Amino acid sequence: MPSTQVSPKELGIPESRDYTMVVNGQATESVSGMWTDVTTPILRGHVIGRVPTGGVEDVDNAVAAARAAFPAWRALPFVGRQRALSKIADAIDERLEDLAFLTALDTGNAIRTQARPEAATLANLFRYFAGVAGETKGVVLPAGDDQLQYTKLEPLGVVGAILPWNSPLMIAGFKVPAALAAGNTVVVKAAEAAPLSVILLAEICAEFLPAGVFNVITGSGSVAGERLVLHPDVDKVSFTGSTEVGKHVAQAAGERLAHVSLELGGKNPSIVFPDAVEDEDLVANLLLSSRVHRQGQSCTAGSRLFLHEDIYDEVLARLVETLGSQVVGNPLDEATDIGAIINEKQFDSVSLMIEDGFANSDIEVALDGSHRTFDDQTGFYMAPTIFAGANNQWRLAREEIFGPVVVVIPWKNDDEVIAMANDSNYGLAAYIWTHDLDRALKTAHSLEAGWVQVNQGGGQVPGQSYGGYKQSGIGREASLEGMIAGFTQTKQINVKLRSH
Repeated sequence: MPSTQVSPKELGIPESRDYTMVVNGQATESVSGMWTDVTTPILRGHVIGRVPTGGVEDVDNAVAAARAAFPAWRALPFVGRQRALSKIADAIDERLEDLAFLTALDTGNAIRTQARPEAATLANLFRYFAGVAGETKGVVLPAGDDQLQYTKLEPLGVVGAILPWNSPLMIAGFKVPAALAAGNTVVVKAAEAAPLSVILLAEICAEFLPAGVFNVITGSGSVAGERLVLHPDVDKVSFTGSTEVGKHVAQAAGERLAHVSLELGGKNPSIVFPDAVEDEDLVANLLLSSRVHRQGQSCTAGSRLFLHEDIYDEVLARLVETLGSQVVGNPLDEATDIGAIINEKQFDSVSLMIEDGFANSDIEVALDGSHRTFDDQTGFYMAPTIFAGANNQWRLAREEIFGPVVVVIPWKNDDEVIAMANDSNYGLAAYIWTHDLDRALKTAHSLEAGWVQVNQGGGQVPGQSYGGYKQSGIGREASLEGMIAGFTQTKQINVKLRSH
């Protein structure tokens, strides 16, 4: 067993303190006066802070603030919103290390490989949506000299955004600046397990936004999140999380015909063609697409790895060597590649899935990271595990594990692997590895996934459309098209002009 003698100070963990919600531009405690402990996965059970236990009244207050701020914010010329978002982007850059530190502290994501790039992406998303704030434009229909017929794209109103714990800043960046740029006001429900970096984001934004335009509440999903979904003054619910919860959100919000977008789970295929073995960067890119630097806690993780039988042994051996050499440990340490799983519940869930794999005598355990010990560490640490020689019908090849686990499946011909890749309830992301352009494009066009990458594992940039097929979600984010479709509505105006 790992040592239990390491002190928080030795691990770089700061003293616990209270963090408040941000409602109507002000630091706000809960109406009940109750607080909830926030722990870090770096040190099991160690409390790093307290946040208000937001309840129904707290959500109501935040929504009321957002509703009151909406008329003036929507009436502001787009250059005013553009200016505010640009200033926020600059401020995020200035506070990037603080945001990265809090992200590593409460999510367990390694600061070098994940938390710092995530904070940088947040700044880039605010800057991108500032740049396209003037693109919410309508069209004029040439209906004749006696007619003026045109459309306006108008904001929806109050947007309720519910964030996950795995990448809270990046997901906030998908939703918040797009909604604000389009003229909406926003109430965010931060994830219970990882609220701290989002609270800091709200504090940064409060300096540049009118009171009530952007609010962050804390509390449980079952109380605060549920009230946000059901609130009659929330015009749009934007949810990122599990497919199971997403179905409930869709049903509950749908009963009152609120606008809804959902970014849900994934069980993403990564297809390696024979010629890709010549690429020196192949394994490094496979490492990136597997999302092990986020402990596999990513809905876009390429966790189903399809290796052609001609290069199966070679690529598997290289992948085992590379994954096995990753440094697992304190996410606050710059030397760490892979940090900690978010909490005990998720750690136990992943462990049970891995044990199920060990129990299958037909599957080869190419790399067992579940029993690695980590000297002087007492957090929820788990190194990568690779199951090889698997079948696409196997449970671990079909269910989202949300842990550092890769399932390797051999294949022989293109039609076979495309069929296996599409044989899933999910359709979020997919990865293709080949330098045969015809083969790459034919495969990309055949895959049932909202985001397909060829010869890269982390090519997401602000402005690209992001979202899934099938049970991976509804709607698109992170792009101009997603902003228009997700955060505006169309008004048609017809004017009969006087004849002269």
